[in-house]
Amino acid sequence: MPVTSLIHTNQPSSGGFKTRVLASAKYINENSKDVTVPLENIDSAARKIYARIQQLQYSKKSWKCHPLNPKVADKSAIDWIFVVDTLNFSFWSDQIQSDKKYAVTLDGVKYKGYWSLCACINRALREGIPITDPKYYSGISRNEFDYVFRQDEDEGVEPIPMADDRYNVLREAGKVIMSKFGGSFSNCLVQSQNSAIKLLELIVSNFESYQDEHTFNMQKVYIYKRAQILVADLWACFEGEGVCSFDDIDCITMFADYRVPQALVHFGLLKYSQSLYDTLRDGEDAVEEGRAGDCLLPSGSQLEVEIRGNSIWAVDLVRRKIIDIMRQEQKEGDAKSNGSQPHINAIILDFYIWDYAKEHEQQLKDIPIHHTRSVYY
Repeated sequence: MPVTSLIHTNQPSSGGFKTRVLASAKYINENSKDVTVPLENIDSAARKIYARIQQLQYSKKSWKCHPLNPKVADKSAIDWIFVVDTLNFSFWSDQIQSDKKYAVTLDGVKYKGYWSLCACINRALREGIPITDPKYYSGISRNEFDYVFRQDEDEGVEPIPMADDRYNVLREAGKVIMSKFGGSFSNCLVQSQNSAIKLLELIVSNFESYQDEHTFNMQKVYIYKRAQILVADLWACFEGEGVCSFDDIDCITMFADYRVPQALVHFGLLKYSQSLYDTLRDGEDAVEEGRAGDCLLPSGSQLEVEIRGNSIWAVDLVRRKIIDIMRQEQKEGDAKSNGSQPHINAIILDFYIWDYAKEHEQQLKDIPIHHTRSVYY
């Protein structure tokens, strides 16, 4: 007999959206075969992460510290964030040689991965190309697209991965904004009425490339990586104020990609079976040998969903533990809290862990990442 659906699969109400990602993660965790969350490590990892967040004074304000992110929270920033997060997927490279990987140099700094995308957008805007205007990118030609996202001119450098998909996704998103939202994503924010969950529902209901939904163990599960990070980036850019003063922001979970799980393994918050570890290790070897096509975990496959779902669940357990620690500090009048504790939610934890993974790539290089080609992350 089929497993009863975890969440009704018809068009849900906002109440359904409020819990569906975390409920999916819990279900995935309880039914995984090759990925586990070692509960015995939650306390120690939570304390280390919390201490580091306090030490770095890490908060939603940290978002603007990245040199390529907008510094002024306005309509232009909203349009910038929407375009970036619409194209925020699959940056890992097929190239064996590091100097041949897709890269974009701006202001003398060579950017790779996600930051190369941001560099392209900023470069285009400086050149007078209205790449964040839906009226423009809804009808952008392929030649214009290729120019905006051109790689450095060094010989042999690969073009941006999944260029065809990015081109189609960008045009589709622009057409939806023009036809349904009056020519600006800011109108989605107005319609959300200061609710992160309503905004999440608007995004996944209207933009096909954000519909990060899969079948796991005969059950529909929801991950919504890019939709949630879009909500989170807006919240961080506006520092939780104005149109982004979401009263339910803490319902957003972490953003399940391929980099954060690597860090979670490092922190002891994820554990892979030997067979999965060997599969991922073989995948890393295939990429290094130029055989990337031999190493892919298909989007929506059992192993891929286990990694992503357990990542969400692990981060939420850490979040809960840190909240417990903070409550205990308040109860005891801990001097360390000094009357002012950081706002801890899954967004802040994801931002910190992702930054940690990028800053410690060499330290984490022996932990294999999974390779999936997908518009979802």
